[in-house]
Amino acid sequence: MGLLVQKFGGTSLADVERIQAVAERIAASREAGHDLVVVVSAMGHTTDDLTSLARAISSDPPRREMDMLLATGEQVSIALLAMALHALGVPAVSMTGPQVGIVTESTHGRARILEVRTERLQRHLDNGLVVVVAGFQGTSSGHAGTPEITTLGRGGSDTSAVALAAALGAEACEIYTDVPGVLTTDPRKVADAQLMTTISCNEMLELASLGAAVLHPRAVEIARNYGVPLVVRSSWSDAPGTLLTSDGGSRRPGHTGLELSRPVDGAELEEHQAVLALSHVPDQPGVAARLFEALSAAGLNVDLIVQATHEGASNDIAFTLAETEMERARSVCQELLAAMGADQATLTAEAGMAKLSISGAGILGRPGVAARLFDILAKASINLRLIATSEVKVSCLMAGHQGHKALQAAAQAFELAELQLQLNPSPAGLDEPAVRGVALDRDQAQVAVHRIPDRPGSAASVCRALADAGLCLDAIVQSERTHGRGDQLSRDMGFTLRRDDLARAQAALQPLLAQWPEARFEQGMAIARVSAVGAGMPSTPGTAARMFRCLAEAGINIEMIATSEIRTSCVVAEADGVAALQAVHGAFGLGGAAVHKAEGTEA
Repeated sequence: MGLLVQKFGGTSLADVERIQAVAERIAASREAGHDLVVVVSAMGHTTDDLTSLARAISSDPPRREMDMLLATGEQVSIALLAMALHALGVPAVSMTGPQVGIVTESTHGRARILEVRTERLQRHLDNGLVVVVAGFQGTSSGHAGTPEITTLGRGGSDTSAVALAAALGAEACEIYTDVPGVLTTDPRKVADAQLMTTISCNEMLELASLGAAVLHPRAVEIARNYGVPLVVRSSWSDAPGTLLTSDGGSRRPGHTGLELSRPVDGAELEEHQAVLALSHVPDQPGVAARLFEALSAAGLNVDLIVQATHEGASNDIAFTLAETEMERARSVCQELLAAMGADQATLTAEAGMAKLSISGAGILGRPGVAARLFDILAKASINLRLIATSEVKVSCLMAGHQGHKALQAAAQAFELAELQLQLNPSPAGLDEPAVRGVALDRDQAQVAVHRIPDRPGSAASVCRALADAGLCLDAIVQSERTHGRGDQLSRDMGFTLRRDDLARAQAALQPLLAQWPEARFEQGMAIARVSAVGAGMPSTPGTAARMFRCLAEAGINIEMIATSEIRTSCVVAEADGVAALQAVHGAFGLGGAAVHKAEGTEA
């Protein structure tokens, strides 16, 4: 038997009885012959209680002092669990993050892990001890070189566990939680959510970043990058749970730069693409469904789909597909517009386009990656026709003759080797489910930046201003509708971001927008984002149409659409969020018998 890293969250350690139950589970694993490193969170709602105490003292407590305060929660857990193990006759030692050698960057409250110095930890393992580690925390060298306690942010115990597994070359990392594993959606909102026996790290990254709280995205990122076998299991049963699989063939060597490795690990160029754009289509439920159902019925496989923010009672919808299918798609669109009586709508089609995409788990949570891509393309005088983003991929459409120049520019900017570049890759996800899970994020705000100049560098400037302010965009959509003519041509750009970041986003963009006479910032309605995720989406025509249809039948209007290779997201009114989630989950047949409902989310 090899080394296992096991992580137990706050609800698994909520009281003495649960701590003793966890100790018995650990003892059984040791009896089976495993060496064990056990990572724990603070008991129950300790972190929330400590945060409330701090807020009672100060509305804006210093981040350093918050780290000092919050790190105490895990210290209680590790000491009590080590005591419980000793009571069962299991030799154990408790260690804080700094003691176990977790070294982070000097950023209080959300530090990333630089390395894990495993020498002391390995000595304890060699001596037959179970090592109980405080998750969520590490140490950094402060401004004067003095060690400082840091915390990793919400979900940081997951990140600690997978980082330790990567550094130690563990056989697996097991995340024990209060649900049976990774479910098709949130069981508190959809009673018949089902357990997934397997899911890819890429799919889990999308779901985790969209609000699926069972795993933190940074933990999944490390597992993907370092090939760590990751299992999510229930603390209350011996069921096998969910296994996360990694697309990567080989595990990255070493254990330095764990969370600061290169954010982009691949780029691809798809040539011979076409873009079709419908402007001023009626803004009402069912329009997107009718359009993409008609395209699917004609045997046309659509790639990117973008529905931008709208003005008045109309929307703009653009999509891409192979240029050999452009004329058939044009005919389908013309017939549909005529059938709807959309006299004000316009249709344009253009072949000879190319789609550049960069991908990598490191894109997640790093606001500067998209901005950097747009910067280097602007410097190469490459104008972007469409932009679509996700947590692990950024795609943009451009004139075909500029495609190879764009690919080489991206390769140079992100230091990609030739083997990390792909030209016209084959469709991915064959024989995989089109939709494996559905997520709802209600912590979103919708923003539009109207009338930004339609020239190279404009999108880069917007994204750079937000990135410099440390703001992450969850979706970026560039409108197909234009304003003005000639040198005065402009477009609108829409994006979603965390609601709490709205004021900072407006302040960050104000100096830039002041340089463009007609540009303005507009906050949209209260929104929710429902997303379907599945590795088989690229090879399954009609998936988006099916999603749009179920929302239309539920009477839910779509405010914005943004797709990536394995995800389709629809922004809807906040009040429609749960109904949208239930509709999409049911439309793809993901439900079944009701499962045990979650008691809460793990820290």
